Amino acid sequence: MTRNHNPLLIVKELDVYYDTIHALHRINIELCPGEIVALIGANGAGKSTTLKTISGLIRSKSGKIIYDNKDITRLPGHKVTGLGIAHVPEGRKPFANLTVYENLRLGAYLINDKNKIDKALQRVFKSFPRLLERRSQAAGTLSGGELQMLAMGRGLMSQPRLMMLDEPSMGLSPILVNEIFAIIKEINQEGTSILLVEQNAHKALSIAHYAYVLETGRIILEGKGPQLHENSQVKEAYLGA
Repeated sequence: MTRNHNPLLIVKELDVYYDTIHALHRINIELCPGEIVALIGANGAGKSTTLKTISGLIRSKSGKIIYDNKDITRLPGHKVTGLGIAHVPEGRKPFANLTVYENLRLGAYLINDKNKIDKALQRVFKSFPRLLERRSQAAGTLSGGELQMLAMGRGLMSQPRLMMLDEPSMGLSPILVNEIFAIIKEINQEGTSILLVEQNAHKALSIAHYAYVLETGRIILEGKGPQLHENSQVKEAYLGA
């Protein structure tokens, strides 16, 4: 895939602090329309912090975030969502006492058009038929894999152009990991760009068009997914080779 020269997302020279801890050091990331871009690295590398800063949950000290040619660096989270960015955070926290259907509807809280909501629901149930089977069940009764599907489905309900996924495979069995990654590819092929944070570097690089390797808040490597998959430094550090 040749990278588009009109990126959908540009993260430029981003510096982020937690009190006195310098969490991100002048991070530069680009994501082009239609791409899956992966951020890989060890725990504490700054991957989740990057997503939280893009989605407006954390304020940067300096740098810029440009989405669809708009500067969103200082926008609050709900306005970022309204522009077409869905953030599926690590942890899959549903509203446990609400049904699967009610949880999904909450993902469409910014949409007032009933037809659009119905269309979004149909898309979610097509990607996640298990959620259709469980739609009347309390979310708190779902398995780990089903909770991940619900978290991703809820993100899709806002009909995003960009979906940011934080550790979607965490704690899942190998079979479920394969299923979740197949669904991520499918969502991408249907037109949604994906920014993927994932500790399973092998799976992430196997589907990513482009990837960045973070280490202690800095980008130390970047390149096309397949190239990084074969990179000796990446193999040694993240692929168990």
